[in-house]
Amino acid sequence: MENSDLIARAGAGDHEAFRALVEVHTHELQVHCYRILGSLQDAEDALQETLVSAWRNLGDFGRRSSLRTWLYQIATNRCLSMLRADSRRPRSADPLPDVTLPQPTGVSDAPPWLEPYPDVLLDSLVDQAPGPETRYETTEAISLAFITALQLLPPRQRAVLVLRDVLGYHAAEVATMLDSTQESVQSALKRARATVDSHLADSGATGAPPRQPDTTAERHLVAQLTDALERADLPALVGLLADDVRLSMPPAMMEFRGIDVARQFFAAVTLRPGQSYRVIPTRANGHPALATYVADPHTGTFRAYGLLVVTTTDTHITSVTGFGASVLPRFGLPRTLPGTD
Repeated sequence: MENSDLIARAGAGDHEAFRALVEVHTHELQVHCYRILGSLQDAEDALQETLVSAWRNLGDFGRRSSLRTWLYQIATNRCLSMLRADSRRPRSADPLPDVTLPQPTGVSDAPPWLEPYPDVLLDSLVDQAPGPETRYETTEAISLAFITALQLLPPRQRAVLVLRDVLGYHAAEVATMLDSTQESVQSALKRARATVDSHLADSGATGAPPRQPDTTAERHLVAQLTDALERADLPALVGLLADDVRLSMPPAMMEFRGIDVARQFFAAVTLRPGQSYRVIPTRANGHPALATYVADPHTGTFRAYGLLVVTTTDTHITSVTGFGASVLPRFGLPRTLPGTD
């Protein structure tokens, strides 16, 4: 059925026609909201509010643009409204064990609200060829480094950069979507690019085309890291790290940088005496990730501990971002694993 027929039926109050009309766009809209907000929970809220607004205002869709562009306009402005209202859920850091941590080397750029995005939800995006106006490849535009860099921008600059450099909309289209002028869009874009490029350069994420995920070298590193964690082998784990490796744990605003500090951190927190782990490999934001489970000393059951998202070169791990156990259900992972006999 043609979109025009669906639009007419939806405009007459047919919920099924509206669902058929928008469902092809809902996943990419969620990713769009995630890029701007940095949180999957908040992105889900923004998407639902976008669809409600589209349903209520379908009569205002004058077809001066495509339905997809109209939905992106609603979603973008919904995200900006959320940011202005600061209505996002408060974040609290999972308590760390009662141990002596090494001195942080700095304040993490990763914002407290940052959450990982499961790769399984990105499958339909990976195959999308970027348009001629885009500046970032699809895999780069979902990486934790890129999402973190976006969160450093004022909200309007965030929206402009995503609409222009990730989605490839022309400046005139972006100006219309944001009720602005082309001059204002171009000015915001220039400032946004400078900030994002600086952050990505500092994180080592630029200077070469985005790495292809899930390579043989990457799988080998992940297997070695899994083995080191499950055997509680600190020297083996440290041997996988780059000299300038970075550790961060949103929402805690601490960064630990350098292999010596990383060794101290893993010894104090992760591989403490008596800790026993099981690990399930997964993927988040185009990176390898490890879901970790720690053994309950009383029952032997392995309970969800957290998610480690790692970035790699062909030979070493360059960063580790740790998230709490609450994110695991979004990856289809259980809260507990049975103990070993």
